[in-house]
Amino acid sequence: MTNSMKKFETKNAWPYLIAIVAFLAITVVYFSPVLEGKKLRQADVTNWKGMSKEIKDHREATGEEPLWTNSMFGGMPAYQISVFYKNNFINSIGKIFKLGLPHPLDIVFLYFLGFFVLLLVMRVNPWLSVLGALGFAFSSYFFIILEAGHNTKAYAIAYMGPVLAGIILAYRGKYIWGLALTAFFLALELGANHLQITYYLLMIVVLYGVFQFFENLREKKLRHFFKASGVLVVAAILAVSVNIANIWSTYEYGKYTIRGKSELTSESHNRTSGLDIDYATQWSYGIPETFTLLIPDFMGGGSGRTPDMDSKTYEELQKYFTKNQANQYINFFSMYWGKQPFTSGPVYAGAIFMFLFILGLFVLKGKYKWWLLSATVLSIMLAWGKNFMPLTEFFLHYVPGYNKFRAVSTTLVIAEFCIPLLGVLAVKEVASGKIDAKATVRKLVYALGTTVGLILLVMLFAGSAFDFSAASDARLLQAGLPQSILEALEADRLSLLRSEGIRSVLFILIAAIALWAIIKQKIKKEYAFIILILAATIDMWAVNRRYLSAENFEDSRKVESHFTPSAADQQILQDNDPNFRVLNTTVNTFNDASTSYYHKSIGGYHGAKLRRYQEIIDNHIANNNMKVLNMLNTKYFIMSGADKQAVARLNPAALGNAWTVDQIRIVDNADEEIDALNDFNPAIEAIVDQRFKNTIDNFIPNSDSLATIKLSSYKPNELIYEFNSAKDEAVVFSEIYYDKGWKAYIDGEEAPYFRTNYILRGMIVPKGQHEIKWEFRPKAYYIGTAASGIASGLIIILMLIALGRGYKEALLNKTQKD
Repeated sequence: MTNSMKKFETKNAWPYLIAIVAFLAITVVYFSPVLEGKKLRQADVTNWKGMSKEIKDHREATGEEPLWTNSMFGGMPAYQISVFYKNNFINSIGKIFKLGLPHPLDIVFLYFLGFFVLLLVMRVNPWLSVLGALGFAFSSYFFIILEAGHNTKAYAIAYMGPVLAGIILAYRGKYIWGLALTAFFLALELGANHLQITYYLLMIVVLYGVFQFFENLREKKLRHFFKASGVLVVAAILAVSVNIANIWSTYEYGKYTIRGKSELTSESHNRTSGLDIDYATQWSYGIPETFTLLIPDFMGGGSGRTPDMDSKTYEELQKYFTKNQANQYINFFSMYWGKQPFTSGPVYAGAIFMFLFILGLFVLKGKYKWWLLSATVLSIMLAWGKNFMPLTEFFLHYVPGYNKFRAVSTTLVIAEFCIPLLGVLAVKEVASGKIDAKATVRKLVYALGTTVGLILLVMLFAGSAFDFSAASDARLLQAGLPQSILEALEADRLSLLRSEGIRSVLFILIAAIALWAIIKQKIKKEYAFIILILAATIDMWAVNRRYLSAENFEDSRKVESHFTPSAADQQILQDNDPNFRVLNTTVNTFNDASTSYYHKSIGGYHGAKLRRYQEIIDNHIANNNMKVLNMLNTKYFIMSGADKQAVARLNPAALGNAWTVDQIRIVDNADEEIDALNDFNPAIEAIVDQRFKNTIDNFIPNSDSLATIKLSSYKPNELIYEFNSAKDEAVVFSEIYYDKGWKAYIDGEEAPYFRTNYILRGMIVPKGQHEIKWEFRPKAYYIGTAASGIASGLIIILMLIALGRGYKEALLNKTQKD
């Protein structure tokens, strides 16, 4: 290679290197507490540590994946919590892009890098691509989920950009690059294991494909469209194959979870083939709340935000209470007045990027504008959820897969992706000089008038258009607080809205002036880009600091020591019985996994519980049905003692790991089955759905009073019992029924089993002395793991081919230029 070629390479590489360094610098400065040895305190990660403890202990002790855990909800697949797929080499290679950065720096860096790659593929100037990457990465929701600990969601969001980049390359005719990049990054996207975000990415891709189809139809290039689409189908097959073990097992499991169809006929108006409507739409964005995309704390910010000490609320409190009392009471007031049950913060896309997005609607033409606009509008309307039921119910009932996901407000991820993308394409168009300067200024004024005018109208009429009351305010009135204090709180909310509106107007004016300077050639466009980058950074940085700041970091030792055993835990840990369950009433039982760190819990924390177990919770455990708790082998209850310290109470009525029954009651359907649990004695009777009648047809209940069955060996994925009886026995096992992996063996020979008591396992065991073994070996994991290695190898080969061809093309181009 000649010296001139080396100089050419260096000159062209600088913008990209500077961009990467800038991404690193911004990330490191924002998360500077990490450099001091601190860690981010994340509630979901703390819960994950609790729920994954048994899994990790088994992995470390045996070197194998347990694939099942009994630590939560009586038992559930471990591959929904923590599992290593050793043949997924793409995930290992993907770690290179994280540059070895600690968490959460690695995720934010990927936010930047992924969107930067997308913009480069869309032929955007590197400096302008930095602006777009900033707008995407610093969207407030993407930082809020880091504070909460939604790490898998964050990784899936980070890979959206490069996946779309590969798809665009394929439709541009770069088939090898399109195939390789799409397969590689889609494999990482799926490997992040947050299918809800992947589903929303699919919605973006489908809409892009529709507009691409019509463009190719108009240009009479449908052959190219179908060729590119075929290439992308191959990429998708490879990416899915890399993750097939997880996808297959999740698909299999999903049918039996709260994301699958219920067999109960009650509340049919609320049922879908997936999540119940009220559960799926519980977190629905209010229609006025959509203004948070433009005005950050339009709805008061997060639920935890309280009025300031210089607020009217505090001033009014001091009229009725002492200063010390006012200081305490102010913490009971929330500035948030939206319709969601609670929120950590708003979805803020940035005032500058919202302005640029509107500008794009005036200056851009063609598929990109209509694609990004339609995706944005659709995501906003879907986020309204129960506040816009015609569209929501249509999607929940008729759009495949949509009803598998909760928190419909999450669809705003689509808008957060599309808004900075269209905004940057608008700046690119303005800076290109292709449009007449006079016409461009006119369109700039239109965009400015639309955004600023809308903000000013809201600020002017907000007092009469909204009542600024929240559902939580009623509780304050019930507590006896004067109406004047609530009126002061509403005044503070209005004041905050107006101050936030002014703030957004100022940033929009800065952006408009920078663009005007480009159009009028008052400054170099690169300087204008820098102004936009700095203004957007100041704006979005400050907003994100409200929800994720140094206060969210703690000394690493504190973060790692959340699970200090209480006296109750220590008492229970003295019990040598290898397998029993605990019900902890001192925590939010079914939304907390801390109990699972030390015990096998009746409760837990997971978004995909078995539906039948959830129905047992709703219909029986919540109603303190001790028969059900006894059949679940709930040996201990953790309760608050007289001194409010947790104490353990032994439950002598717990039925143990397995027992024989004298009677079997056959019922016709799920409704009868779950109702029967109200009126039966689980120690002597089993309730069985008629669908399992063939398994027990030839059995005549006649139990041996001296029969014994004892758990002799416990592993989360293997249970061994010693059985002895002079008669054939119907045995109920206090284990959760899940036939997609659990197999039963009597003396080494596979034996049939059935579901009993709505959620447990039952078996007919012949007389005599036997060893009964339960083993969990789901085919999805073992077959899928083998397929993953093959697909990973093919994608790696494709990447090498693409890189080799790219290098040859670059070398040829440089040689021709020299």
